[in-house]
Amino acid sequence: MSKVKPAPLPPDTTIGGYRIIRKVAAGGFGLVYLALDPDGQQVAVKEYLPSSLATRAPGELLPQVQAEKLSLYRLGLKSFFEEGRSLAQISHPSVVSVLNFFRENETVYMVMNYLEGAALQDFIVTARDLKQSKVFRESTIRSLFDEILRGLRIVHQHKMLHLDIKPANIFITDDNKSVLIDFGAAREVLSKEGNFIRPMYTPGFAAPEMYRRDASMGPWTDIYAIGACIYACMQGYPPNEAPQRLEKDRIAIALARLRGVYSDNLIEVVEWCMSLDPLSRPQSVFALQKELSREGERRYTKLSVTEKVRMQFENMVTDKKAATTPANMAAKPK
Repeated sequence: MSKVKPAPLPPDTTIGGYRIIRKVAAGGFGLVYLALDPDGQQVAVKEYLPSSLATRAPGELLPQVQAEKLSLYRLGLKSFFEEGRSLAQISHPSVVSVLNFFRENETVYMVMNYLEGAALQDFIVTARDLKQSKVFRESTIRSLFDEILRGLRIVHQHKMLHLDIKPANIFITDDNKSVLIDFGAAREVLSKEGNFIRPMYTPGFAAPEMYRRDASMGPWTDIYAIGACIYACMQGYPPNEAPQRLEKDRIAIALARLRGVYSDNLIEVVEWCMSLDPLSRPQSVFALQKELSREGERRYTKLSVTEKVRMQFENMVTDKKAATTPANMAAKPK
């Protein structure tokens, strides 16, 4: 039986001087509302309410937390509050603006600019469904991630990591600005304390070290996710998740199919960012920006007929093996 998700705050509830209009998003770590500030301006209010630790009945304001989960709930609460404090010090058009943060109803609220537009994920799905050879033009990819990297560099300079970069957390506004949203500091704290690391992260975009409790996180961790996002913009789909790649890595083969469609330089950048070894990736956003800005060195290497045939054969063999594994065979109807 699935766990009941915490109920959102009722419309017209006032918290910290902000009037809730409606819930606009919900995730494992909380809810986001459209609200009006005291001047009647629209803002987004994010409420810390991890569904794995807390519940709330419809119409209620206070979350209910079981005694054995209280210390973990408070730990995440502290991290969420500190995240709000840190983000409030950052002013950059490519980083979500935190206008206010406060405690109320035994939880924490973060007030941000209300953005109108759509997530990069929505654009990828739409472009993919058009079934064109390119999901996005290379110039679009370079321009988009140039903006995002400018913001991420500022974040890292403030000694913060995002830790949940993915197309769903890159927002494209109606006036064509790219903004990083939904930072994952609270996720990281809770994952280190609790035994539920895997569900905290998005498969395909989480670096290998995020699956290990003893691993060191750094700018290279966010850079892996940037590479995975660029990959998704090129392929239309996320890459295989890190544990699968550690067993059998097919990233190079998947990217090789895009030779001639995208420049060798862009393909090499993605491979560099997505190195399984953290030390083999760019160690700073600046290093990645420098490589991604090398517009004058775009080379396009077309696959030969022999290479195309060989890759097609490899794909057929891989698909056949996958179809005849014990797990898949057991799933077939008798």
